[in-house]
Amino acid sequence: MKNVSTIGEIAPLQKRSFTMKKIDFRAMLSNVLPIILFFVVWEVFGRLNQEFIWFNPLFLPPPTLVISDGIILAKTGIITSSIISSTLRIIVGFGLGCIVAVLMGVIMSKSRFVETWISPIINLVGPIPALALLPLFIIWFGIGEFPKILLIAWSTFIPVLIYTLDGLRSVNSTLIRSALSLGANQRQIFTRVILPSAIPNIIVGIEVSLGLSFSALVVSEMMGAENGLGYIITDARNYFKISNMFVAIILIGLEYTLFAYLIKKAKNKLLHWRKGGSRNAVETK
Repeated sequence: MKNVSTIGEIAPLQKRSFTMKKIDFRAMLSNVLPIILFFVVWEVFGRLNQEFIWFNPLFLPPPTLVISDGIILAKTGIITSSIISSTLRIIVGFGLGCIVAVLMGVIMSKSRFVETWISPIINLVGPIPALALLPLFIIWFGIGEFPKILLIAWSTFIPVLIYTLDGLRSVNSTLIRSALSLGANQRQIFTRVILPSAIPNIIVGIEVSLGLSFSALVVSEMMGAENGLGYIITDARNYFKISNMFVAIILIGLEYTLFAYLIKKAKNKLLHWRKGGSRNAVETK
């Protein structure tokens, strides 16, 4: 009887697992299908424009031509080296900006003195776009890797810092009082109550800053670099190679999508307890 009961319990689990896989497949299809439709429309419009010449066909080559020119460009090794260079820059700059922003947010939330002196400076220089700072960074630090990484880190720093401070300040006071009533000290309250409660806000800041970081990456590579995806765009502009420009743009979009996907997976892992909201608060059968 025990074996029969066990088999009866396993069967619904197998059915549920199959259903989850089916749902995941549908979700993946819903994400991929619009992209496929976009490129199909682009291809049809590009080919029709080549046939009827509504405007200069060089301005908008169809995706098949972009892929063909991309393969030719890849054979030279430029694409591979550019992807590696851009990826390393975004990893170092983005990671550095996030780490410094979280540490600064923690310090400012715990020290009124630091917050009083740092907040006005952040409010003053924070809104300045990265494009305005890049010429200064090049003059100060040259055209090497350091100004590019610094610009990416700066673009990441401000949003993450703002969201970190907001998360640390918006912790439910009831949770803190409950921890104090249970005998928790200040370190335990911070590490087990305040910081975990602020993690959702910190991750939102990281997600927001990712797009700004890629913008800073492209800008820095377009104005002072000898490799990178932004450099390919500048080189294609100088020689009017529009297809190569689209190759670099698509690669930037793909790389951003990959980073956004990795952040989303990390978010789901860290915040698995929030998945489903109130639906998962009550156990159902």
